[in-house]
Amino acid sequence: MSAPDGSPVGAERSIGQLFASATTELSALVHDEIALAKAQLKQDVKRGAMSGGAFSMAGVLLVFSLPMLNFALAYGIRTWSHWNMAICFVLSFAANVLVAGLLGLIGVVFAKKAKKGKGPQKVAASMKESAGVLQNAKPHPRPELHGEPAPAAIEAVARSSS
Repeated sequence: MSAPDGSPVGAERSIGQLFASATTELSALVHDEIALAKAQLKQDVKRGAMSGGAFSMAGVLLVFSLPMLNFALAYGIRTWSHWNMAICFVLSFAANVLVAGLLGLIGVVFAKKAKKGKGPQKVAASMKESAGVLQNAKPHPRPELHGEPAPAAIEAVARSSS
C-alpha cells in the first residue's frame, strides 16, 4: 500500500510532500463535489423538462382534439341516447377537459418532484461539511528535535493554526 504521492505508507515524508499530497486530495475532493453537483442539477433539469412536456402535451391534446373529438363524441352520444344535440356537445367537451386535467395533474406531480430535488443544496452542504472538517483538523504532535524542546515560535504557530 502506498500514499497518493507513491511513497510507501509509514515512510517519513517531508512537509512539501505532505502539503502536495493534501493539495492533490483537496483538489480531487473539490472536482468530485463539482461533478456531483452537475449530475444532481442534470437530474433536476430532466424532471423539470418532463413536467414541461406533460403540460405541453395537455395543451396540445386539448387544442387539437376538441373539434374532431367533440363532433365524434357528440354524434356518438346522440346516437346512443337520443338526447338534444347541444347536451351531447357539452358532454364531449367535458370529456376532453377531464383528460387535459389529468395530464395537467401529471405535470404538477413532476414539477413538485423537480422542485423537491435539492441537488445543488446537498452538494453545498457537503462542501461546507468538508471545509468544517478541514478547519477543525489538529496538527500532528511534533516530536522533540534531538532531545530539545521545540522552539517557541514553532509552538506559537502550531497553537494559532489549531
